[in-house]
Amino acid sequence: MEPAVIGKNRRTGWIEVICGSMFSGKTEELIRRMKRARFARQKVEIYKPAIDSRFSNEEVTSHDENSIPSEPVDSAGQILLMVGNADVVGIDEAQFFDGDLVEVCRTLAGDGRRVIVAGLDQDFLGQPFEPIPQLMSIAEYVTKLHAVCVICGSPANHSQRIVADRTRVFVGATDAYEPRCRDCFDPDLGIRPTKPAEHEPQPAAATDPSVDVPSPAEPGQPTASTISDGNGYDAPAQPDGHPADGKAVAPGDPSLPPPR
Repeated sequence: MEPAVIGKNRRTGWIEVICGSMFSGKTEELIRRMKRARFARQKVEIYKPAIDSRFSNEEVTSHDENSIPSEPVDSAGQILLMVGNADVVGIDEAQFFDGDLVEVCRTLAGDGRRVIVAGLDQDFLGQPFEPIPQLMSIAEYVTKLHAVCVICGSPANHSQRIVADRTRVFVGATDAYEPRCRDCFDPDLGIRPTKPAEHEPQPAAATDPSVDVPSPAEPGQPTASTISDGNGYDAPAQPDGHPADGKAVAPGDPSLPPPR
């Protein structure tokens, strides 16, 4: 699909849209088409929104790490100022641009350029993700790609958000999204509050009120494992309550060391 020449000095342009869920290969397909045009010695330019810096600020990079040099832009209107005499214009992550992108693509195609746009057609709630639906309606060619559902292995057309965040534009990769099919997709998962961290199981004595747990001894008081001689000396006790040396402890026993 290279630009067709009409007459000697005029050529016609068109718009191609590559859409689908995350991890469906949209950027990979965009890169493939751009490289193919470059091999044909056509002048190519590719742009992406500056907000998308997941892999690189100056390259369009797919999830499998294929890449091609690109220009980050803050708005769709900047593309018209930077495009120069490019024959083929690629635009990645188009869902991050506003509605002005539609008119920008119309203008580029009207100038006789081939415009290739890649982006998500649905947001994390499964709703149409503008401006991709509008671009699909005016495009000459639309390619919808599918990923593989991580739950059941069916064709996946949804981007399942797996972190609790309510914002529509949330830039992330495998840390925040996974592909799912229609049946496995849960649009409410991304807006539920996160579950509290699970703690390690506690001993029954710490959780069961019926278990009698002795209170910690006050400083200077004998504990359950000692026997006092009455003069401030605590002798280690055996399970039967007698001192460890087998002798009875009498108050004031001179054989015992002086009090601490």
